[in-house]
Parts: sequence; C-alpha cells; structure tokens
Amino acid sequence: MKTTLEIPDRLFRQAKAAAARQGIPLRELVTEAIADKLERKPGHMRPWLQSFGQLSALRKETARINKIIDREFGQIEPEDLR
Repeated sequence: MKTTLEIPDRLFRQAKAAAARQGIPLRELVTEAIADKLERKPGHMRPWLQSFGQLSALRKETARINKIIDREFGQIEPEDLR
C-alpha cells in the first residue's frame, strides 16, 4: 500500500543514509522499523532501560543506608571537639 508520511528533514536524511549503508530501499528500512516497533509488547522496556530500571528496587535500601550513614557520621565525638 502506498502512503505519504511527513518526516522531519534530519530524520529523513538519517534514514536514507542508513538504508544506503545497508543496501536496502528506504521503504524497506521504514517497513522494518515499523514492524519492530509493533512487535514490542506494551510496557516492554528498551534494552538499555532494563538495567537501569531494575535499580529502582534498591531505592528503599539506599535510603536506609543513607540514614545509617547520617546517624553514625552526623555525631561528633567529644574528643573531636577539642
């Protein structure tokens, strides 16, 4: 099916160059990109986010450790006052 797409100039040039590097027509690159996007499951994180996103579970533990550090290092020992 033929259609008309409005693509920002910069993105169009990048896509055209990528297609040329791969030796495929621009329409094939666009078709593959759309197919890849549609195959992703809802809520599926990008691969680079999987690592960083999983660190959010450590938020409570980090807060707990920071409280301990503040409590221990926030106290001034009497001998340090001299």
